[in-house]
Amino acid sequence: MRGLLGFGMVAGGLVALLILPTACAAGLGARDGAHWFQSDPADLNTSGVPQLSRILAADGSTLATFFYQNRVDVPFDKIAPVARKAVLAIEDSRFYEHGALDSQGTLRALASNLGSGKVTQGGSGITQQYVKNLLLTQADNKDEAQAAKEISAARKIRELRFAVALEKKYSKDEILRRYLNIAYYGDGAYGIEAASKHYFNHPAAQLTLPEAATLAGVIRYPYAYDPTRYKERAKERRDVVLARMAQLGWISGPQQRAAAAEPLTLHLHETPSGCVVSKAPFFCDYVQREILTNPVFGETPKARERLLKRGGLTIHTTLDWQSQKAAQSAVDSHVPRKNSAHKAAAEAMVEPGTGEIKGMVVDRKLGSDRERGKTWINFAADADHGSSIGMQAGSTFKAFTLAAALENDLPFGTRLEAPRAFTPTGYRDCKGRNVSDPSHSLRNSADGEGGREFSLTTGTHHSVNTFFLALEREVGLCDTVKMAERLGMRQGNGKALEQFPSFTLGFNPVSPVRLAAAYAAFGARGRYCQPVAIRSITDAAGKKLKVPGAGCKQVMDKGVADAVNYVLKGVLTKGTARGMGIGRPAAGKTGTVDNFSAAWFAGYTPDLASAVWVGDPRGGYAHPMENLCMDGECYGAVFGATIPAPIWQDSMSGALEGRPAADFHEPPDHYFSKGTGEDRTKVPDVRGMKPSEAIARLRAAGFSVDMGGSVDSDQYERGTVADQSPGPGSSAEPGATVVIRVSKGKKKDKPGGQPTPPGFPPGIPPGQNPGQNPPGQNKPGRNGG
Repeated sequence: MRGLLGFGMVAGGLVALLILPTACAAGLGARDGAHWFQSDPADLNTSGVPQLSRILAADGSTLATFFYQNRVDVPFDKIAPVARKAVLAIEDSRFYEHGALDSQGTLRALASNLGSGKVTQGGSGITQQYVKNLLLTQADNKDEAQAAKEISAARKIRELRFAVALEKKYSKDEILRRYLNIAYYGDGAYGIEAASKHYFNHPAAQLTLPEAATLAGVIRYPYAYDPTRYKERAKERRDVVLARMAQLGWISGPQQRAAAAEPLTLHLHETPSGCVVSKAPFFCDYVQREILTNPVFGETPKARERLLKRGGLTIHTTLDWQSQKAAQSAVDSHVPRKNSAHKAAAEAMVEPGTGEIKGMVVDRKLGSDRERGKTWINFAADADHGSSIGMQAGSTFKAFTLAAALENDLPFGTRLEAPRAFTPTGYRDCKGRNVSDPSHSLRNSADGEGGREFSLTTGTHHSVNTFFLALEREVGLCDTVKMAERLGMRQGNGKALEQFPSFTLGFNPVSPVRLAAAYAAFGARGRYCQPVAIRSITDAAGKKLKVPGAGCKQVMDKGVADAVNYVLKGVLTKGTARGMGIGRPAAGKTGTVDNFSAAWFAGYTPDLASAVWVGDPRGGYAHPMENLCMDGECYGAVFGATIPAPIWQDSMSGALEGRPAADFHEPPDHYFSKGTGEDRTKVPDVRGMKPSEAIARLRAAGFSVDMGGSVDSDQYERGTVADQSPGPGSSAEPGATVVIRVSKGKKKDKPGGQPTPPGFPPGIPPGQNPGQNPPGQNKPGRNGG
């Protein structure tokens, strides 16, 4: 009874408000009250109705949707006329005849409710219901939501005042359109478009009479009439709507009976929210985090989240499905999601010259890592785009030292000694501080190369650590660091790169997407673009929003980039990744991190760049990739060419299939002033010489020497060189090793035992390279190829 009394008082008060300006026009207070009531409220805001946002791939297909409320705003002509009539019939049949308040409807509802002893009819018309829904959806907290729902005269008067203002501001059609788009239709569907697609799997423009009546019936009590839960109850309500439409003469009797005879048939369609269900989950997550973390989309995190989940955004991205699918297939093939070794792989693909991210994959599903085969961490991205703090890059950083050397005009044939162990002295960082470490010794990786000279070309092809340490000292640590920074490199946690002598060996943790963007600059002839995933964004009203650009700029001379490409092409044909070509001009660099804790490959063509990481999410040093067996296949130690390069090869081949191949430009002539760096010279004939003479002669010609033991010889006297490999006059690369063997004399003259033949350098037994470490001491070093 208290509820009925309250309803009666409110209804009576509202009717009184309508006649108040006339009945009390003589009174000053009444006149002011009428003026207040009929003036436009300062706090009236019809914007901000939550609408779902969509992330689209480059071809316009949907990657994901985001929403607080599943709603899509549609124009009036996209709502079937029968749906409009059905809602009006059951909610406000005199909508086009009355103003903000239907006095007849209010009094009729009051009489009906008092007569029945319970609330059977509401007194609010469409405009007032729209206002109530609007205030509810705009509520930012529980208090505001409660104020929008409370049963009080104050709320009803405020709603009516807003309704009066809206009736002056908008046409009846526009108010009805807004109401249909804001109403809740149960089971998570907000607005008639989302409701039609959810329940019947087609847009609101295609609603039939029975379907329209079903949705109209749900509005008053969406939980009680939810057709997914209470199908019979929803059908009964539908038939009430049909009867009311016939009573009003809006449909014929036969139409009513035919529609009521139909069963309530649903074709449910779920609209998933978020990136977890996306076909490109980690790229989707990258886009989502870009919006949630970039101040260009809002001053606060809360404002940015509201924009994404309420703003009805259409987000056009750079994702290319061909590239994405090729990358996902490659990582899943080589490092399966639930592999027995618990290893992981990630890859990012970036277009040279634009910075557009064409693909981004992890060999996991997006989700909690408590379930095997899932992770929330996007290993392809930085911390601000996926929680990863990056991974040590290994020898992929040698490309930055190479670029710095070429920028300093060092020709390809520049040669430096690459000792087997290197003491890092003579280094200063960009602040001029001495960062040398004379107490530490850096070595080559497990390939054991070193102990001779290499050129820029061959040192890169073979990824010789000590050569690059010497080259970095030659060009300056700071120049190398600045080159990497110009190419967009920073640590995965967002901090600046750390500067120590082993910088060139890649101890800094970085992300695949930044490494791919850096290598893309080589493919774009020195034009660096920040990696971007968003092309454009429009809001619910079709207005374009500002989006971050790639900020492309020329960071090195084209000729320098051309020279880098020339050298890195050889890595795929003659170097650590030989055999990993993709049937078109391509270049790249392997990277193996210290103690086999991770492995990389970064490579590119003029059209596409990619960086691949393989490692262990549990920690690479705790779980190194040495003696690795995975799903029945054993690899021994994993280098950059072992798993990452084949992933790169497969993904790039698939991504570029069917697309014309572009070639790199020839480097400027001055880089060939000392040859190609691969120049071959004739090996001198040292047969018949004493070993010490032969060693001196070969070294003077630019070769290294190995002692290969002694051999019987009828031609050369005992203690002289009897054989050499490569043979005299052979063509070999400077710095290559020549093996010499010393004569033991004729078999019949050979004395008993095996003493060291005369002529050997003191202390060097046969079979050991002069200058080589004793057996067991030539251990693998840091971050090699």
